[in-house]
Amino acid sequence: MVEIKKVETRADRKEFLNFPLRMYKKNPYFVPPLYRDEKAIFKDDFVYNDTCETAYFLAKRNGVTVGRISAILQKASNEKHNEKRVRFTRFDCENDEEAAKSLFKAVEDFALEKGMDTVCGPLGFSDLEREGLLVEGFNELSTFEEQYNAEYYGALIEACGYKKEVDWVESKVFLPDEEEIANIKKMSDFVMKRYNLHLPKCKSTGEFFDKYADAFFELLDKGYENLYGTVPFTDGMKKMMMENFRIIIDVKHITVVLNEKNEPVCLGLCFPSLAKALQKSQGKLTPAGLIRVLKAIKKPEIIDLGLIAVRPDYINCGITAIIAAGLVDILKQDGVKYAETNLNLEDNFSIQNLWKRFNAHQHKRRRSYVKVLEN
Repeated sequence: MVEIKKVETRADRKEFLNFPLRMYKKNPYFVPPLYRDEKAIFKDDFVYNDTCETAYFLAKRNGVTVGRISAILQKASNEKHNEKRVRFTRFDCENDEEAAKSLFKAVEDFALEKGMDTVCGPLGFSDLEREGLLVEGFNELSTFEEQYNAEYYGALIEACGYKKEVDWVESKVFLPDEEEIANIKKMSDFVMKRYNLHLPKCKSTGEFFDKYADAFFELLDKGYENLYGTVPFTDGMKKMMMENFRIIIDVKHITVVLNEKNEPVCLGLCFPSLAKALQKSQGKLTPAGLIRVLKAIKKPEIIDLGLIAVRPDYINCGITAIIAAGLVDILKQDGVKYAETNLNLEDNFSIQNLWKRFNAHQHKRRRSYVKVLEN
């Protein structure tokens, strides 16, 4: 028989964090999150506490943990979309249908108690967190930004009455041939000249954020406004992002496009892959783990594509050609083998068409599920 235990004590919290680390310890494709970041979800001053209510649950069989799940009432998202939803996230479970059903019942009961009528996910507190269940690409190394899960998870979730709501796809992007590189550069130059655009020079990541942080978040809010799972940026979210980005982003992996008034109209960020660096230390920044992370940042083999935002009035101006040219430069850097796109909504055809200009192939798919509850 499965017992559901609400996470309340310090021991419960530790067990909640450590369960997936034990479960996937020998899995070569699993990449843990930063342990310190995960611990932060239980802090009283956690950045999302002002917009969210949460509940965390463990599933135990004969006193042994066999699964975990978290429920998030994201009030800002519900207000934005006029919905009554609870998100589920951090779902990890052995191949045990009884345990999965018990965990999802706990989330659904939480949702009903809060007056909600729908559960969806996996979605985190915002789209800055890991989201989507892996449904294709189980033999591919996960990125640091996204979650790995076993293949049977989808069947467990569907057995609980959940259906697909949206899918994201991910691709590996390699440098195109010389002819295509020339075409990309030519198109980028044309767009820059036609719309009086230019690329500023920043000496450091700090200088970039000092100059363009406000515009960056404004572009993200506008550019991502209607995308699935997004929420408005709070001051706390901005501060958290800035602190993290200053550590892991190199200025040469940043593209900012300015118009003739020196206003940013497009911004793009890439991250050095930290996947392999974090695997050995299970996401903990031990002295040895920190050294591996710093090496990965300084000389990356893989680049994870992060955030791209375009000002709405420039969306149909061919700005993606400039982004493509910037990515070419990144892929030509010494030691870089390829880029990972991370999540792109499957119906985001503008971004899908961009990757067609490169030597790219889709290798992963993720899914968000939804279930309408009955009172």
